[in-house]
Amino acid sequence: MNLEMLNTPQREAVEHTEGPLLILAGAGSGKTRVLTHRTAYLIEELGVNPYHIMAITFTNKAAGEMRERIDDMVGYGSESIWVTTFHSTCVRILRRYIDRLGYGTNFTIYDADDQKTLMKEICKRLEIDTKIYKEKMFLSVISSAKDELIDPIEFTTRAAGDYNKRRQADVYREYQAELKKNNALDFDDLIFKTVELFKLNKDVLDSYQERFRYIMVDEYQDTNTAQFELIRLLAMKYKNLCVVGDDDQSIYKFRGANIYNILNFEKHFPDAKVIKLEQNYRSTQNILDAANSVIANNVGRKEKSLWTDNGRGDKITFEQLDSAYEEADYVARDIAGKVRRGEYTYHDCAVLYRTNAQSRLFEERFINSNIPYKIVGGVNFYARREIKDLLAYLKTIDNGRDDLAVKRIINVPKRGIGAASLAKVSDYAAEKEMDFYQALRWADEIPGIGRAAAKIKPFVLFIQSMKARAENGSISELLQKIIEETGYVAELEAEGTDEAQSRIENIDEFMSKVVSYEEGTDEPTLSGFLEEVALVADIDGLDDNSDYVVLMTLHSAKGLEFPNVYLAGMEDGLFPSYMSITADNSDQEIEEERRLAYVGITRAKEHLTITSARMRMVRGQTQYGAVSRFVKEIPSELLKGEIYEPKNYHDEPMQESTYQKARKAFRSTPVSYGSRTPQYTPVTNQRSFESSNTTGAALSYQVGDRVRHMKFGDGEVKAIVAGGRDYEVTVDFDKAGTKKMFSSFAKLKKI
Repeated sequence: MNLEMLNTPQREAVEHTEGPLLILAGAGSGKTRVLTHRTAYLIEELGVNPYHIMAITFTNKAAGEMRERIDDMVGYGSESIWVTTFHSTCVRILRRYIDRLGYGTNFTIYDADDQKTLMKEICKRLEIDTKIYKEKMFLSVISSAKDELIDPIEFTTRAAGDYNKRRQADVYREYQAELKKNNALDFDDLIFKTVELFKLNKDVLDSYQERFRYIMVDEYQDTNTAQFELIRLLAMKYKNLCVVGDDDQSIYKFRGANIYNILNFEKHFPDAKVIKLEQNYRSTQNILDAANSVIANNVGRKEKSLWTDNGRGDKITFEQLDSAYEEADYVARDIAGKVRRGEYTYHDCAVLYRTNAQSRLFEERFINSNIPYKIVGGVNFYARREIKDLLAYLKTIDNGRDDLAVKRIINVPKRGIGAASLAKVSDYAAEKEMDFYQALRWADEIPGIGRAAAKIKPFVLFIQSMKARAENGSISELLQKIIEETGYVAELEAEGTDEAQSRIENIDEFMSKVVSYEEGTDEPTLSGFLEEVALVADIDGLDDNSDYVVLMTLHSAKGLEFPNVYLAGMEDGLFPSYMSITADNSDQEIEEERRLAYVGITRAKEHLTITSARMRMVRGQTQYGAVSRFVKEIPSELLKGEIYEPKNYHDEPMQESTYQKARKAFRSTPVSYGSRTPQYTPVTNQRSFESSNTTGAALSYQVGDRVRHMKFGDGEVKAIVAGGRDYEVTVDFDKAGTKKMFSSFAKLKKI
């Protein structure tokens, strides 16, 4: 152990060992180094028995890394230190003492599937209509209650006078009773029951207070109420509690994290010492100044400001594109150019976004550009369950010969067709040498199928009706009808969970993909669409090595770092989200979103690029969005690129005819990835232009005129197309190449 390698605040945190200590560790400030050195200092310098030390964190990965570093530094005796997660800690305690609560010490831990199965039984027993009250909704409510240490009795008391809450209380009570009957705990119970054990059994609490005289907690800003109480009880006797965290990186409210645990630490522990780690070892000063400027707008935070010795570094690149398609294209070209010039490898690059649904356009562009990528914290867009379900319907409607597709959706939604009945259908299909769907159509003829035939018939009739619709209607109308008739989205909405909302967003993005295909194809067909999707989704040919671009949500990016980072989709309504802007407690919601932006900015080590799109398709509709307020909070002197916005955005999307033309031009454009700007093929020239459409005031220029753009410079107008609310103008710029833009955005001046 060499304390000379630590900076002054780090060393102060290591040497302050007695009493409560709050270490406010900014992003990239070396908090793990402090925790490992502090552990070694307790043992080597103060003679503390390793047996009396506990270090606790959230994930097995983080605990494993900390364990390895402590073992390397401490050596002999380090095995006596508890370096573990919250849940692992509680399991060890409960295995010894849960019999005090009426459970056997050989209790079972239920996973999510076990919980759902149990909840189905309870809902059936209580005669609850699960079409109205979803099992996942009940499980979510119960989980939140346990996070707040609310047991069924207290929950019932609070539910008085509210029918829905009373229903939830009944389910909660039955659920807990059934768990105990089965000698089982769910994951929330592990902490909940340990707190209950300590409060009801003072001798057990006292034994662990004696055992853990020095407690260290990492990522303290992510703790919920139950975890806070667990730690408070353990540390209550000796008060040698050291917590490390950053309130500016508290981004897991949706998982139950309570930011006030860290903000009010000094209130809970009045004698606490606070040490700030503000020197950053990861990023350049320009990146840190941007992060500091954004997060300073939050009211609910502890004041701190990151700085570094790494130098000023590059300015932050800001690119405002006309559409989400051009945004994805720009990022792909920029990465390809940086790799080609030897500035970065693919592995150095990461694209971060607010919602999982945003990955689709980047995936498509990367595949078309031969850029290897990997999605972290998610799956390939077309491999997600809800997308595969809807694709399976479309495949079945298209030809019915894909047995896997048919079998995937035969019980989506649930139709009560059992495995034994499906096996009989498969046997009949094999015997008659027909595909599975054909066998379903002959279900009445299958020996021993019994009443299952009556359940199969509605499915076959539905598919047949959709086949007829596919012959006469659009793909988007067909998809919408599938979603409505199956109740797919309605079921997700009824769940009311964050996971369900994310799946709905993915379905919305899938609808946008269908609409884009229709508008960008002269003769769109269902077979053609499925072929295009299959080609885009097929990434099996990519080399499975470390040299790939990482795609991930901002929530997944916490704790990671990359030399070259892209923050995409920085528009109000997307980030911060529309729901946070319009929420009753919008100030708190936007502060959480701003912390997420801060996390995103501080993932970048050397270069940060921020992108936004003036228009983006959401749920198959074109929407306009202002540049994110978080971008505007960055001082202009830190940015390379200008924020341009018209005075007024359209209240409604432009007429479909104009957007169709723009999308067709975009999809047919040959792109040269060897240059910064795509080379667009000019559309047909027009010398003059008259329109009866309600496009507003006449333009001051026409085809053939020379015009000037504030960013792209001088050029010649090649085409003007009238739309419902705007003009689409094509300009061949002298230096920037050919660009298509809308006149209200472009603000072109005749020269």
